[in-house]
Amino acid sequence: MANRKTEKTNRKMTQFQFNFNLKTVFVVIFVVLFLSYAYQTISGEMKRLVPEKSLSAVIQDIKKDQVKKIEVADNKIIVYYKNDGLAFAYKETDDSFRKILNDEHIDPAKINFTVKDTQASSGLINLISNLVPTILMVVFFLFLFRQAKGAQDSVFSFGQSRAKRFSKDMPKVTFNDVAGVDEAKKELEEVVDFLKHPEKYKKLGARTPKGVMLVGPSGCGKTLLAKAVAGEANVPFFSIAGSEFMEMLVGIGAARVRDLFATAKKSAPAIIFVDEIDAIGRARSVGMMPSHDEREQTLNQILVEMDGFTPTEQVVVIAATNRGDLLDTALLRPGRFDRRILVDYPDVDGRKEIVKIHAKGKPFTGEVDWDKVARRTVGFSGADLENMLNEAAIHAARNARDKITMEDIEEAATKVKLGPEKKRLQTDADRQLTAYHEAGHAIVSHFLPHTDPVHRISIVSRGMALGYTLIPPAKDKLHETKTHLLEQIAMMMGGRAAEQQVFNEITTGAANDFDQATTIAHAMVAEYGMSGLGPINYGPTMDISDWGKSYMEPNHVSQEMLGKIDQEVKKIVTGAYDQAVALLKTHRPLLDQVAQTLLHKESLDQEEFEKIVGPKTKTDLLNKITGT
Repeated sequence: MANRKTEKTNRKMTQFQFNFNLKTVFVVIFVVLFLSYAYQTISGEMKRLVPEKSLSAVIQDIKKDQVKKIEVADNKIIVYYKNDGLAFAYKETDDSFRKILNDEHIDPAKINFTVKDTQASSGLINLISNLVPTILMVVFFLFLFRQAKGAQDSVFSFGQSRAKRFSKDMPKVTFNDVAGVDEAKKELEEVVDFLKHPEKYKKLGARTPKGVMLVGPSGCGKTLLAKAVAGEANVPFFSIAGSEFMEMLVGIGAARVRDLFATAKKSAPAIIFVDEIDAIGRARSVGMMPSHDEREQTLNQILVEMDGFTPTEQVVVIAATNRGDLLDTALLRPGRFDRRILVDYPDVDGRKEIVKIHAKGKPFTGEVDWDKVARRTVGFSGADLENMLNEAAIHAARNARDKITMEDIEEAATKVKLGPEKKRLQTDADRQLTAYHEAGHAIVSHFLPHTDPVHRISIVSRGMALGYTLIPPAKDKLHETKTHLLEQIAMMMGGRAAEQQVFNEITTGAANDFDQATTIAHAMVAEYGMSGLGPINYGPTMDISDWGKSYMEPNHVSQEMLGKIDQEVKKIVTGAYDQAVALLKTHRPLLDQVAQTLLHKESLDQEEFEKIVGPKTKTDLLNKITGT
């Protein structure tokens, strides 16, 4: 085995030396040709700067003993003067310079002149002068093509696929490395079984799925799932991004698609993974809409290649996108992408499994409660959780700890969502305004019966916010009630209500709160039917019920109805604001106490906050409605 590896290494070294020597020889020849051509060009330019004299003038200079040396080449005479001057003259080709001197009664022995044979050299010079420009032009264009397409490609490789092939020798990703997407894993396990044991499906007349479309938000594990399929199936895996098909030359993308599928068919059973397929798979233009010829030709070629599969080829195409609503309907029909799998944000159990996977190889203290971490990270994707644990390890190392604590994880989770702390130089007045603003949010939320417990309050700036109040959901929710939405808006109004009640003044700090509150209120009126206008949708809607038949309906609401919608939105927001004001008036001493504690400590966690205001009494509204 060792001898085989050594032989393989020697072959690679020999090939590298051969390529290196060939390249060196080419460079040397190119440099010599270029220097020769440059020399001839410069020499010609210099000679054009030398003055030309008549032959009779040169004879007179010789007679005056002003000439030091003469060189004769064919019909050209180069004259070197004693005063370091230089000139040249021409004579008849058939005349001998010695005969010319004799005719002028000049002793040739007194003149230092030489005769050069230029026939051979002139032939070589003419050849070089004619070839070098052509060679330089060819090399220049080869260089441009090579630079444009990468040093490893040649001018003839435009139509070749850029897909990366992952071999069996590379580190494998298996389904054990994927968590939080159990439904998607179950679907893809069947694809793996198709590739491993196709005969048992053929006996029943079943065919191998031609394509699997993974749709979901960024960071939820679509690419990781595709790699796990390749690792489990132990088959060739070709990975490419949708944008890698695109070129400024029309037709190149289609050629690369043909080359990719031809290569995969030769390696069958195999998997083709196209990441971000929406780059080339968007719905084709219709009517007067502008088109993109290169993208549409590439998409058409993909449609043809996938439709041309036979049941015995065992080539599965896995594609991933976070914009499934933009894809062309022809791409999504059965027979091309037979399975469409939603890869969504993980639930609490999924988050717990994900953090355990990414916690491998990291030391943690015994106080770390993974159940609490999973509940704390509602709305986090798999990528967010991995980044959170990495940031926690960095935070622990920065503070010279040899193990990661719960405090490190909490800081990392906040950093992932809100950004790093910013120790801005704030005046005492700014800090006091921020403290009462955040305390207002916390107090209102705490005393509303259906909101979640306050997790953390801080007046330390993060991102664009001068402070923040974290109220993550206690558990994952699939439904929202009108009562809970109204209480959310009231909680958002708590910051402005506290400012006005304490300082009898309003500031710009609540601008983002108003934006979010207005968005929720407008959705309640125009989309959810939670107002006096009735259960009617008054806004433009996106229809994605048929996987790809997505379109934006125009807004046909009258001006009169738009005015009523605005009145309903205003009614909801102002009602929530009045509710926040009333709560803060009732609990004004607690508001002052929380604000003063924030000014002293800058941050309060849930336990510290509830020591001041008492434990949270929360009613689970959904359970109350359903009677469970």
